[in-house]
Amino acid sequence: MRILSGIQPSGKLHIGNYFGMMKPALELQEQGEAFLFIADYHALTTVHDASALRQQVRDVALDFLAAGLDPEKTAFYRQSDVPEVQELSWLLSIITPMGLLERCHSYKDKLAKGFAASHGLFAYPVLMSADILIVQSNLVPVGRDQKQHLEVARDLAIKFNNQFEEVFTIPEPSIRDSVAVVPGVDGQKMSKSYDNTLEIFGDPKALKKRVMKIVTDSKELEDPKDPDTCNVFALYKLFASDEELADLAGRYRAGNFGYGTAKKELLAKINEHFAPMREKRAELENNLDYVEEVLSRGAEKARAEAQKTLSAARRAVGLE
Repeated sequence: MRILSGIQPSGKLHIGNYFGMMKPALELQEQGEAFLFIADYHALTTVHDASALRQQVRDVALDFLAAGLDPEKTAFYRQSDVPEVQELSWLLSIITPMGLLERCHSYKDKLAKGFAASHGLFAYPVLMSADILIVQSNLVPVGRDQKQHLEVARDLAIKFNNQFEEVFTIPEPSIRDSVAVVPGVDGQKMSKSYDNTLEIFGDPKALKKRVMKIVTDSKELEDPKDPDTCNVFALYKLFASDEELADLAGRYRAGNFGYGTAKKELLAKINEHFAPMREKRAELENNLDYVEEVLSRGAEKARAEAQKTLSAARRAVGLE
């Protein structure tokens, strides 16, 4: 089974990224032939600072390697190092109905958030389809907010196969429900767009400050509290064992327990969980040649597959 995941280098990775995309991607590398790419072409739709983009790509590479990505099990590469993706995107675009793209909610969401309308934003699902189909992916882990884009990839693969000849594997989704349940410091879904994140590899003092700002209700210290409606408890649940959860829930319900104490316990859990990764990342920052070598080897493997797929697609449409 061939598995594909991708992530945009659009800012510092946070706990929502880790539990929503990173951790599932790392687990999948044990279940099949994994391909993971840094979506720098996609990032260009919103990141218009060249220096910032380069740094963010490097940060993503460091973060994933520090978090446990095994280059022997996963082809890890920059999207832009596989130029075949762009040509395939054009071949797919010639069969993409305008109405299909007009129904994609991500474009509307971006416009609602103030992003300038562009062809890149509008055609984003076609490029994403090329990412998926170019390596003949069988399984694509996606959050529910990206499921529609995978459906576009499936539709285009089926349409191309029917209109020309059988070229593409039809990918199946693996839905990551956890993407939607990681709250930010304000209680909304954790997202860089909302500036409500808890960074994985950020400054420890800044992290502590952010944790202590997590929004809670206004109950007094002595009041019983409901763990099921608390943002702090929801985050703690990501790190704790069943026994630890039961203990903290009991203290919530008993009263005479403050949210400040809960936040301190959450911070301790976060630091404990990510400490080995932070140490590994510091080592990798001093060995960037190795990081570049990993990305180059990953791109070489991805291109070998991409060239076979593109050649088949070119023959199918009459370019070869």
